[in-house]
Amino acid sequence: MGDAKRRKETGIPEAQRIVAWLPLTVNQSTEFVRVSTKGAWIGIGLLVFGWLMVRLIGPTFGWWKNVG
Repeated sequence: MGDAKRRKETGIPEAQRIVAWLPLTVNQSTEFVRVSTKGAWIGIGLLVFGWLMVRLIGPTFGWWKNVG
């Protein structure tokens, strides 16, 4: 017996879709927002670290000099 048929017979509700013709559920969209937000914060953290490396850490250890 197929999963869709079993769900229909037992009364298990299907996941709610955002739009009927689009195969994305509300849970999938929530998960996408959560993952992309986490990725954005990781990117911001890496950007800040890179800036600190170029402006402060590198010149402090004599790896290069700031000009200007």
